[in-house]
Amino acid sequence: MTAPRPLRDADLSRVEGVFTDVDGTLTSSHKLRSTTVRALERLADAGLKLVLVTGRPAGWGEAWARTLPVDGVVVENGGLLFLRGPGGKLRKVYAESPRVRESNRKRLVAEVADVLRRVPGARLSMDSAYTEVDLAVDYNEEARLGEQGAERIESLLRARGVTAVRSSVHINCWLGRFDKRSAVRRFLKLAWDLRLTPGDERFVYAGDSFNDAPMFGEFALSVGVANVRRVLDRIETPPAFITRAEEGRGFEELARAILAQRGRGARRGVRV
Repeated sequence: MTAPRPLRDADLSRVEGVFTDVDGTLTSSHKLRSTTVRALERLADAGLKLVLVTGRPAGWGEAWARTLPVDGVVVENGGLLFLRGPGGKLRKVYAESPRVRESNRKRLVAEVADVLRRVPGARLSMDSAYTEVDLAVDYNEEARLGEQGAERIESLLRARGVTAVRSSVHINCWLGRFDKRSAVRRFLKLAWDLRLTPGDERFVYAGDSFNDAPMFGEFALSVGVANVRRVLDRIETPPAFITRAEEGRGFEELARAILAQRGRGARRGVRV
């Protein structure tokens, strides 16, 4: 595995948009700091596109899409997304058809319930009530199951054919052929008729945990906030670069670097 390089080594002068995880990447100790929101605002004010990519529920995603300075939100690990449609209206797009979602949901609820009965202290996250496609098991938000408990739950779910991937707070569980990567590809096509190309310098992805691995592999400019070090020895694909600071402060560090390099690039005549 190639170790991430320091963020200072990244060429961010041509960045046009930022895709970012939320928990442990924008949040700090489970809270969204005003300085991190300001970093998002500064990026948006500079004309950058901003998209949140998270395992959190659809209910959270709609609220964020309406209240934060973002162009869209991918939620439930790619199960659905929100983007601006004609006239600026918010558009909701699912990864799968209603028939498939209904069938998968029924089976998922049963499989997860059976696993929860087998692991002492395991429970759904409080916000699973607001999901439409996936479910989340709390291991590090209100619950404290530790590594062994989380790994046990993941193993049991995967043995039942359920996709189970950890964020910094939850074990996200779903049935279906989607993930953050496939949803972001779809978002780029629907929103801007774009696709990522190898070595693409137009977009950055920021994340911190296991469920960000597909995105770290997708983006040439992938950035882990410093707390990603806790999982680097186990993550399938590491980020290309890493910040000095953890969590939201790490994202703020990334935002400052992007704005600084874009400013220098504009002075040199680089298209931004």
